[in-house]
Amino acid sequence: MTRQRTRIRDHVRTNPGVHFNAVVRNLDLAPGQVQYHLRRLLGQGAVVEARLYGQTHYYPPAYGPWERGALALLRRETARDVVVFLLEAGPASPDAVADAVDIARSTLEWHLDRLTEREIVDKVRDGRRVTLVVARPEATARLLTDLSPSLPERMVSRFARLVDSLLEE
Repeated sequence: MTRQRTRIRDHVRTNPGVHFNAVVRNLDLAPGQVQYHLRRLLGQGAVVEARLYGQTHYYPPAYGPWERGALALLRRETARDVVVFLLEAGPASPDAVADAVDIARSTLEWHLDRLTEREIVDKVRDGRRVTLVVARPEATARLLTDLSPSLPERMVSRFARLVDSLLEE
């Protein structure tokens, strides 16, 4: 295996769920070069790809479909903050989560749609009341330890929050 291919494979192993542009940026390689080596790694079964929410994410082959979807979402700072809050505080109402994470309720609902679709968070209904609960707390907590979002990923998430707050006013 070539040196660059090994670097890319190792980067995917240490950053499961990393998306294509982050691989290019973090390893300071040309997009065509990364594309070529990723194609080879996919063909060898050394990495797995999943196209989720507008980005192609790469994973070690040991990660299953649920874990791949969860990691793709948990790489987004707002979704991660929602899940971390629920893990720490326990079941909570959507209003309590939005307040604690300091986001608009509409932003929370956007993330909840994806988190519930991937079975990371459950919406438990009791009549007209909705309570948010982490569906697989142990597995989700384990995945959170696999994440170390890059500075650009954090900046994009924070910019999105800023825009949301400005539009809300």
